[in-house]
Amino acid sequence: MARVAIVTGGTRGIGEAISMALKDMGMTVAATYAGNEERAKAFSDRTAIHTFKWDVSDFDACQQGVRKVEEELGAVDVLVNNAGITRDTTMKRMDHAKWQEVMDTNLGGCFNMAKAVWDGMTGRGYGRIVNIGSINGQAGQYGQVNYAAAKSGIHGFTKALAQEGARSGITVNAIAPGYIDTDMVAAVPEEVLAKIVARIPVNRLGRADEIARGVSFLVDENGGFITGSTLSINGGQHMY
Repeated sequence: MARVAIVTGGTRGIGEAISMALKDMGMTVAATYAGNEERAKAFSDRTAIHTFKWDVSDFDACQQGVRKVEEELGAVDVLVNNAGITRDTTMKRMDHAKWQEVMDTNLGGCFNMAKAVWDGMTGRGYGRIVNIGSINGQAGQYGQVNYAAAKSGIHGFTKALAQEGARSGITVNAIAPGYIDTDMVAAVPEEVLAKIVARIPVNRLGRADEIARGVSFLVDENGGFITGSTLSINGGQHMY
């Protein structure tokens, strides 16, 4: 029977590429989304990947969502925590809501989703969890204290949870993407983006499929000796 995988934020950008890669591995994929019904339907129609709607910042919604996935598709053996948002601004202009929204979604979502699948994984003695961090969680970034803090927290969360899951056959790893050619990066002003690319040794933005390839490697059934690791995929921009 095919492994069942959940990819949060799995219908666009990096998440879409991850969902497609896991499907190509033979997994049954559930891609979650928070808001855009039309885009999610178009994604599902195009890829034949199952989509489910819930907000990863909502603990109860995650519990209910995972139960629904398991009822419809089967027990969840793979979780990719990809969902994330930005609310960029400097500390001077950042209000508490901008801080809390990013923390609740980007970091809280990892806890909420891991909690929802954890008992099942430990009971079956198998699991693969990959958390999508960021180069800005490793190096920091001006105007992103909320985002950088949340993504940095993901790396600590990964290492701690990996220690808890190791004896139960569960690996927990992270990927820290650099600047990837997605809608989020496309929104960066052209002159700013040019400066960013100039600092990347390979002299280009990354592609979503390059992140997905890293996820495929980490969730492979033969990857049981890799846990608590952070795989940096950033074109050499930050060597950590």
